[in-house]
Amino acid sequence: MALPFSLKTSIILGVMSNIFNLIFGDPNKKVVRQLEVRVLGINALEEDFKKNTDEELKNKTSEFRERLKTGANLDDLLHEAFAATREAARRVLNQRHYDVQLMGGIALHLGHIAEMRTGEGKTLMATAPLYLNALEGKGCHLVTVNDYLARRDAVWMGQVFYALGMSTGCIQHDQAFIYDPYYKHAEGSEEANAHDAVRDTIGSFRVHTDYLRPCSRQEAYAADITYGTNNEFGFDFLRDNMVYRLNQMVQRPLHYAVVDEVDSILVDEARTPLIISAPAEESNDMYLKFAQAVKFLKENEDYNIDEKMRSAALTAEGIAKLERALGIENIYAGTGAEAHHAEQALRAHALYKIDRDYVVKNGEVIIVDEFTGRLMEGRRYSEGLHQAIEAKEGAPIQRESETLATITFQNYFRMYNKLAGMTGTAATEAEEFGKIYDLEVTTIPPNKVSRRHDLPDRVYKNEKGKFLAVAREVKALH
Repeated sequence: MALPFSLKTSIILGVMSNIFNLIFGDPNKKVVRQLEVRVLGINALEEDFKKNTDEELKNKTSEFRERLKTGANLDDLLHEAFAATREAARRVLNQRHYDVQLMGGIALHLGHIAEMRTGEGKTLMATAPLYLNALEGKGCHLVTVNDYLARRDAVWMGQVFYALGMSTGCIQHDQAFIYDPYYKHAEGSEEANAHDAVRDTIGSFRVHTDYLRPCSRQEAYAADITYGTNNEFGFDFLRDNMVYRLNQMVQRPLHYAVVDEVDSILVDEARTPLIISAPAEESNDMYLKFAQAVKFLKENEDYNIDEKMRSAALTAEGIAKLERALGIENIYAGTGAEAHHAEQALRAHALYKIDRDYVVKNGEVIIVDEFTGRLMEGRRYSEGLHQAIEAKEGAPIQRESETLATITFQNYFRMYNKLAGMTGTAATEAEEFGKIYDLEVTTIPPNKVSRRHDLPDRVYKNEKGKFLAVAREVKALH
């Protein structure tokens, strides 16, 4: 049986890559060896930092900042800053950075994407590069995929930064916070100590909001390290570009960001637009007429669908059918309003499905986030698409919105002076990261060699062949 062209190409490229690595060496291994050498320098300082009192360890931050003012750069301070972070984590979290976590942290400082397997401790890994880059006083952002992780990590890792004399902010959808170890608890009290011990025990999976003191968004962004989601950072940037006075802006200039689950945010959601809109002056009642008319159109006869581009286009027959049904001589004549309504009605009919892309709740069409499955309350499709879906579902049609500000995640994150990321799966998108963001992917080895043996993929001609193979394997194992 002949192999598909794409599979042949993949095999050829894989063989060429292996030959290239045999001749010139694996470039990732070279980078890992360089990181290992730098970790030796950090390890050499460990015993010296253990001798410091808590106050002396906290004062290291002021010392490092003074040295930056007198001509030192961040690379000069890397060994000491990483050693200080490791010691702080050991004291307050009872967690000592493994060497591979320091290697990943150095990769993040260099502006790389650190690929580490799930469970290797990326949350702790990010503390050292965040601390080092925050020494410049320009603010660092840790970008997570949801509000829960932002709160959890701000409370959990905020202890490390607090021990080093740095502040930690947290941005949520409707509130902002500053990490405060004594918020709601008297300093040094038995209640505070007991609560603190419980928080450290279950910090990896539960949030103690007692340690998050509400504050303004400006204060949270003014913190040395700020945790938040990609949506919140992006929307705050848009809102800052709509203010009338500089003192109303909440964000500082975008300095350094570490993006968690970087492949999801910078590749899967890269072209997702963040949009701030407002009701337009007029709404159009033509949505209902077009919603009824497109119901009688047939796919591949009256319109064609491009699933990849998520678009639907009317054929000549489909245009003629619509014009007859609506009593319009030419839908493309005049201002083009009829053509616009036809296109949006067709998209709503052919591409957007109830209980997949949106739900209807209490007479309101609510968008479903395609990545998380959550309902996106208050969000609406733009350019009349939401109204077309409302007409399709018989829901009350709300006034159309006009876009006031918009940006994609791709464009937003490219504005940071330095960008880094971490994930368990980045090597497969290494080419995209390099071309679009100028980010290099570094694969960090696990702390312990995995006992799992990963078998090669099996590729079948079709689904029937795949399930026959599954059935044969089940019978053989049985």
